[in-house]
Amino acid sequence: MTREEKAEIIKELSTKFQENGSFYITDTSGLTVAEINQFRQLCFNKGVEYRVVKNTLIKKALDTLDADFSGVDPILKGFSGVMFSKEVANAPAKIIKEFKKTDKDGRPTFKGASIDTDLFIGEEHLNTLSDLKSREELIGEIIGLLQSPAKTVISSLQSGGQTLSGLVKTLSER
Repeated sequence: MTREEKAEIIKELSTKFQENGSFYITDTSGLTVAEINQFRQLCFNKGVEYRVVKNTLIKKALDTLDADFSGVDPILKGFSGVMFSKEVANAPAKIIKEFKKTDKDGRPTFKGASIDTDLFIGEEHLNTLSDLKSREELIGEIIGLLQSPAKTVISSLQSGGQTLSGLVKTLSER
């Protein structure tokens, strides 16, 4: 690979890191070609981009960003693949977790992730990241909570109106 090609890949990776609010670094070593293709297909179907990149190029691309990603340096060893997700930050974690269920050796290995420049390093964070709610889910919950008191008041008025009309009818009959 020439210097120009490496510079182009670094530039492209830097752009991806800036455009995407989250990225995950995984190790898919030991998977067969068919398993890798299945993993890539699963990523594609869920709207996640997966790329295998040299560790030095990942590090150089992260160094061009404004945020401090020096915490990622210890995990940039061995085989590394980067997963990018634009909309749903927990989608890559769910994909990794889902694929691990089908692999007898529990691969791919989750190395680390960055969500809005917060770093999560180590396999122990995978369950936490997969349980995170997306922005849309949180907004939906807030709207539901805001609507709840209004629905209670409306239903009370409606049931109270029937009670009131029944009371007036009974009194008029007497």
